[in-house]
Amino acid sequence: MSRNKDLLSIFALGGINEIGKNMYAIQYADDIVIIDCGGKFPDESLLGIDLIIPDTTYLEENQEKVRALVVTHGHEDHIGGIPYFLRKLNVPIYATRFTLGLIELKLDEHRLTRDTKLVTIDSESKLEFGKIGVSFFKVSHSIPDCLGIVFHTPEGNVVHTGDFKFDLTPANNQFSDIHKMAEIGRQGVLALISESTNAERTGLTPSERMVGEHMIEAFLKAQGKIFVSTFASNVNRVQQVVDAALKTNRKLALIGRSMVNVVGVAMERGYVNIPDGMLIDARDMESFAPERVAVLCTGSQGEPNAALARLATGNYRDATIYPGDTVILAASPIPGNEKDVSRIIDNLFKLGAKVIYGSGSTTGMHVSGHGYQEDLKLMLTFMKPKYFIPIHGEYRMLHHHKLLAESVGVEYGNTFIIKNGDVVDIENGEARQTRNIPAGDTYVDGVSVGDVGEIVLRDRKQLSEDGMLVVVLTLSKTDRKIIQGPDTITRGFVYVKNSEDLLKEINRIVKKTITELQEDNVRQWNVMKQAIKKSVGQYLFTHTRRKPMILPIIIEI
Repeated sequence: MSRNKDLLSIFALGGINEIGKNMYAIQYADDIVIIDCGGKFPDESLLGIDLIIPDTTYLEENQEKVRALVVTHGHEDHIGGIPYFLRKLNVPIYATRFTLGLIELKLDEHRLTRDTKLVTIDSESKLEFGKIGVSFFKVSHSIPDCLGIVFHTPEGNVVHTGDFKFDLTPANNQFSDIHKMAEIGRQGVLALISESTNAERTGLTPSERMVGEHMIEAFLKAQGKIFVSTFASNVNRVQQVVDAALKTNRKLALIGRSMVNVVGVAMERGYVNIPDGMLIDARDMESFAPERVAVLCTGSQGEPNAALARLATGNYRDATIYPGDTVILAASPIPGNEKDVSRIIDNLFKLGAKVIYGSGSTTGMHVSGHGYQEDLKLMLTFMKPKYFIPIHGEYRMLHHHKLLAESVGVEYGNTFIIKNGDVVDIENGEARQTRNIPAGDTYVDGVSVGDVGEIVLRDRKQLSEDGMLVVVLTLSKTDRKIIQGPDTITRGFVYVKNSEDLLKEINRIVKKTITELQEDNVRQWNVMKQAIKKSVGQYLFTHTRRKPMILPIIIEI
């Protein structure tokens, strides 16, 4: 395939072989449109990292071609990276009314609102970016105002579904626009980019309305306070909790910064209806009878600093869980979070709480916002694409989605299971995947973005596993002989009072090493430090089978 400039290219910068940090791009000629810019929370192996965002090197190198960032919906894995991205490329953001409200919260926090162009769109909007036209269609998900996107290019139409399911009775009455989807398919779809989160699960995704019924039933049975933990962005679930509290004559308190902020945006923009007088401050809960209080809190994924984790250990200042209170986990653990969630559930039982937890099908307190196999097949049937690119899932999910596509008519060989950084090029109606661009993870650590790499993380891992040993000695500037020391300081390696013999031997080894270097007339500091690290490291591994980080400090006077 020739590489002329009028090539249609589909880029994956995040969201492939993973759940989170979604970012994709469509390029035709000199116009690039970005889809979503998400973040992903780190697992326990990434010590000290606060957030993972996509690598945007390619976009930075081609920033004169980037026309816009179009956002499908307001979940963290689709908007979490936006503030960091805007510091590098300040492009206009197009999103629906509720999604823009959540984005504005992030931009206010990062003091970027004044400098960013925010444009409200809906399912009827039509945009033009050079030779790329953009239109939209409604999809159902677990957050309001979700869109699928159609990119109209000279090569043909490319459809990005966003996150979706087919809920025929959505709790918020935002129905999927199935007639529009069918019409898009009739017009012809060159390539379909579709999410794969639940590609392994058979059947259709249950309706959100089911949760509302089970929520009211649980509220009617509860005797003490009720704590409901869910994603702050799941506004449908928030409304169901409000409705259940209203039916059982309970006041409602909000706990957790993101819960307070998101519900505030939802109320302000009319997506949640909370009756006057129902909301109370968490600090005022104790002035009401327990059976008159319900609490909505964050922490359903076991986040250690979120409200539920602190409540479960009795460390939340403004609220306490007492024996007989009911705790409802109205969300399923994201893969990888199961251990943290289990720890919190154990702690809740220790407090004497009644805990309703487990998969949504077991408790009825959660249904997925992502389509099961029949939902995915229905989308494929509507769109009838020539080429198919499964996204937003781990490899096995992408593979199952590929099989589903072939089962409903996508030709074998026309599905591209790609990696982050892979590019699918389409020219004259023929698609190939033969090149890639820079892609990967960028780590956010405090205010630093991208400064922490694999070497730093390796050091942190070593420190966390075997601790640190600091060896300090003072040398004469003239003859390099030892004037004072060596003194050995340990942190996280051994307890000094119980290891005096070990530390004395370390000091002896250091002295011997320096003496031998002096005899060989070696005076370079870096050589001395390396020799100390090597000799001490070998001794410690032989006698302790541990490898602490060894930091020699040489002072010259």
